This record gives sequence, structure tokens and C-alpha cells, in this order.
Amino acid sequence: MTWRAGVLLLVGALSLPVWPAPLVGVALMTGAVLLLCAVDWALAAPLHAVTATRDGDRSVRLGGTATITLRLTNTASRTLRAQVRDAWVPSAGAVGDVPPQRVTRVAPGGTAVLPSRLTPTRRGDRPAVALAVRSLGPLGLAFRQWAGRPATPPWTLRVLPRFDSRRHLPEKLSRLRVIDGTQVTRGRGQGTEFDTLREYVVGDDVRSIDWRASARRSDVLVRTWRPERDRRLVCVLDTGRTSAVRVGDEPRLDTSIDAALLLTALAARAGDRVDLLAADIAVRATVTGNGRSNLLNRLVTAVASLQPALVETDFGLVVGEVLRRERQRSLVVIFTALEAGALGAGLLPVLPRLAARHRVVVAAAHDPVLTSLATAAPARPADAYAAAAAWRALDERTRVRAALARHGVTVVDAPADRLAPVVADTYLRLKAQGRL
Repeated sequence: MTWRAGVLLLVGALSLPVWPAPLVGVALMTGAVLLLCAVDWALAAPLHAVTATRDGDRSVRLGGTATITLRLTNTASRTLRAQVRDAWVPSAGAVGDVPPQRVTRVAPGGTAVLPSRLTPTRRGDRPAVALAVRSLGPLGLAFRQWAGRPATPPWTLRVLPRFDSRRHLPEKLSRLRVIDGTQVTRGRGQGTEFDTLREYVVGDDVRSIDWRASARRSDVLVRTWRPERDRRLVCVLDTGRTSAVRVGDEPRLDTSIDAALLLTALAARAGDRVDLLAADIAVRATVTGNGRSNLLNRLVTAVASLQPALVETDFGLVVGEVLRRERQRSLVVIFTALEAGALGAGLLPVLPRLAARHRVVVAAAHDPVLTSLATAAPARPADAYAAAAAWRALDERTRVRAALARHGVTVVDAPADRLAPVVADTYLRLKAQGRL
């Protein structure tokens, strides 16, 4: 029964003082209300005759808004008066155009269109949880509501990474064009792909002189080189325990994904092949660089559902997978954390195997909280202990960077909001120097 049945009974109770036998009055009024409720319930449209379907967006970027439409079709011979509650997981940010308390009327054979706007607050897959439909009688005194009727139409909205670092792409592409020599202002990178011959000028490396061409032209000619194209790049995302730490306003994994997307977009424009591997104690996602035209879309879709796992990353597994998949010398960029506990016992023992075959870059976003704790003046005794802990953590990071550098590893240690452009600059610098 609905609240209207209670109100009807309360109104009838106001007439009890005029009844000669109040108990008889209560019984008669209660019976009348129950009879009306039974009749109203019987006249409500049966829920087995109601079907539900969905259509709308399948994916949306984090921070964007998607529209999912629920369609209720009434195949019964009675008008459906329904209250509908379409439940999603809280992080989906669902807001229906029709409030659950509002009554939606659907004529026999008709269809009600109920759109919902979703503004997700987290990356990943956001499924519809349950659909509840309450069929009201014509008087609004009683309703039918059966669990599982109509069946909840399945729907999952994939929330893609925000990719805020896209704004840096035009500037990085401009630098890439300079390196590749497609602009008038050409960079003189020490590449290994022959470009053209030109006359020798003071300051040119004598090792670049082409003696045969010089003899034919009776002039001194030097070879010009361009940075290599069709190189290989492997982005490795550490999805272990350290990737769950919040750095700034988001988990470290989200910062790493954003940097990997910018690096992938830049390398794909440079003509390089990009592969991606995400792993902790198991491989969570892989993307190969085949089909460069849709590489970025495939990579965005693959990493959208990645979530940190509260386990220590097995870097032996990671290095083994990279060595097994990449036979050709490649640039391997490992997005992880500069923590002595994670890298000292995990990555450093297996790093020589990886560095012997590939050029390795370790990219990590440092926590601004550590810097603020270490530089702030202690206002109370507890602050001094926090500052000491911060200094110790920063000192451990310095030792980890030094240990990685001894193996010939390039270390990128930048704030979370600068990690993506700094990693892209490192890639461009290595490419200009012909070190890929």
C-alpha cells in the first residue's frame, strides 16, 4: 500500500466521535480501505507485461557526460502508472530526467523514454546495477512490485582516461618536426638514417665527410643524418601497490596513464611502433603497435579499466615479458614509483638483463606532500617527526635514482602535473641524439 491509504484511513478516523460504536467504525473503515486497496492492486498493470531496454553511449571520457536511455514498453491492455528507479554504481554519477517519485504513464502498447545523464567520477567500467519498477493502481492506494520484473537490461559504460596532457601535444609535435627536418629550422641530431649531402662548413664533424662524393664534386661534402624512424617504444605501467598512492588529486596510476598516452601519441606521429604492457603479479593489459591509425584509441580503451592491485609488483615477470615480446632493441619506459622497497628488491636485481638489450627510462611522479613536509618550518614537535620522515623518503629516492643511473637508466622524476611533458621531452631528446 502507498501513503495515500494511510491518509484515507486517517481522514476516516476523524469521524469516529460521531460513531455510536467507535470500534465498529474502526473495523468498517479499515475494511473499506483494504477493499479499495485490493481493487486498486488488481487494476494495476501487471509487471510481467513490461519490458525494458537501453540504448545510448557506450563510452565517455572522465569528466564528460554520457546519456543512457531506458525504454519501458507496456504490452498489457491496461495503462501502466509506474514509478521507476534506475540504479547505477555511485561513481557513475547518474542523474535521471524523471525523478523516482514521479509517476510515468504508459498507454497499452506504448513506450516510455526515460533518459539518464551520467557524469562519472572514476575511470573504468561503470555498470547498471538494478532497475525497480513500481506499478500503481488507478487510485494510487496500492502497487505491484516484483523483484526481477522487468529484468534489468544490462549496460556498462566505459569511462576513458581524461588525457589532460593532450594540450602539450602541438608543442611536442612542433619540436618533433624540427628534429625530423621537415621545417626550415632543422635540428642537427646525431641520427643514423642518411638524409642528404651538403657542403662542408666550419664546425662540422669531420667524421661526417663523404670522401667519395667529395672526390666526384671536387668539393668537401658531408653527410647529414636524421633521427631514426620506425623505432620501437614499450610503455610499461606498474599496476602494483605503489600505483594506488594518491599523488596530488588522483592515483599515481592515472598520472602514469596520462603520460603514457601523450608519449604514445607523439611516438606514433614520429613513425615509431608503440607497445604497451600493464602488469603487477600478472599481465593486466597488452597493446601492440600494429595498425598505427587507431593505436591511440586501442590503447585508451585497454587502459580504461586498469585498477591498482594491492600487491608487490613482480618485476621479474615484467622484465621477462618485455624480453620475450621485444627482440629488437627498443626504448622501454617503465612508469612506477621511486621507492627503495619496491625497486630495490624488485627491479634492480633484474635490471641488468633489460638494460643489456634495451634503452631503459624509469618515469615516476613524486609526491608534493613530501617536499612540503621537508621544507615547512615545524610548528609543533609532531611536525619535526613528519619532516624527518619526509627527508628520509627523499633521501631514499635519491639513492634509488643513483642506483638506476649506474645501470645506464635514464630517470625522470617530476611532479604529477609535469610528468607527461617531461617524459615526452626525454623521448624527443633521446631521438634527437640518436640514442633510441
